[in-house]
Amino acid sequence: MKTQRTADVLIVGGGIIGAACAREFARQGLSVAVIEPAPLGGGATGASMGHLLVVDAEGQDGDAGANAEFALTRRGSELWREWLDASEAHPRLAEHSRCGTLWIAADAEELALAQRKQQWLQARGLKAELLDPQALARAEPLLRPGLAGALRVPDDARLYPPKVVAAWLQEARAEIIQGQVQGFGRAGEVILQDGRRLWGALTVLAAGLACQRWLPPGTLISKKGQLAITQRYPGLIQHQLVELGYIKKAHLLDQDTVSFNVQPRPGGQVLIGSSRQIGKADAALDLTLLRQMLAHACDYLPPLAQMSLLRSWTGLRPASRDGQPLIGAHPSLPRVWLATGHEGLGITTALATAELLAQQSLQQPCTLAPEAWSPQRFFSPSPQP
Repeated sequence: MKTQRTADVLIVGGGIIGAACAREFARQGLSVAVIEPAPLGGGATGASMGHLLVVDAEGQDGDAGANAEFALTRRGSELWREWLDASEAHPRLAEHSRCGTLWIAADAEELALAQRKQQWLQARGLKAELLDPQALARAEPLLRPGLAGALRVPDDARLYPPKVVAAWLQEARAEIIQGQVQGFGRAGEVILQDGRRLWGALTVLAAGLACQRWLPPGTLISKKGQLAITQRYPGLIQHQLVELGYIKKAHLLDQDTVSFNVQPRPGGQVLIGSSRQIGKADAALDLTLLRQMLAHACDYLPPLAQMSLLRSWTGLRPASRDGQPLIGAHPSLPRVWLATGHEGLGITTALATAELLAQQSLQQPCTLAPEAWSPQRFFSPSPQP
């Protein structure tokens, strides 16, 4: 089958990362085509909570990965604000709300962590407020009594990512190509399973876990999560509520975990997370883990126990082996670039990822130093002659 010139940039993956890349390359004056076999905005994007937050690196200042995560989430949040402020229609379209995050401290140890996080964020010019038990009860009166306090980060927000995907692809005037990528030809063509051969000046792999087939074994790890959403109960909570224990649980690699993480949705629904199962790649609900997650949420927020669920589902977070996304040139595939492995931070970092990838591929000055996210770190060095 004859190779056809499709667009300047071919983007494999129609989730939030792929859509952000399509938008950014279009802003640079390039034509874009998005290749996706499933519904746009599905996959990890459609299963996510849509939480926009800056991840601090308190207590990890010597950890390059933690500081890179902070830099990418901070830049991502800045670019989200620019897009949301660019039109009065954008916040409504995205179902955006600056609800803020309350990081809940269950005991004195977690409260001390909240205090350190507050100091770390404030030292970098970010708003953060410490709440004592009385202030926490006033902010969220339905939380269980006896909690030690909370850290309030007021600029965190939430939105509905699938609607943003559609808006960005429309903004980019992206051609949508339904198909499954089979591989790459010698001349850089993208070969689809049905035999079509497409060509662009560069190709971006932004297909989450599906990118693993073009990476060294074990580069990407699936982190499966269960989520549930209630019927409408307006006014129940005002903030995204997350236990401070979530931070250490999120990085455990040897056990299934559940954490308290709930979010107010438009119209009064409550979105309930979260859980992690490392290496699980099936979409089936784990009813035992789901029950544990819901019981844990009810422990923090007792009125949940009296509410009806509307539905529950799973999502597969595409995580890299070292916890940092891959953003940069593929070391062994010419003209192919990678944007994957964001785990649970893909929504927050989508625009920053797209900016950094476009700057690298178009040989422009980079807003962020790209080394921390270079895909090269997962590839063995070439043998010396």
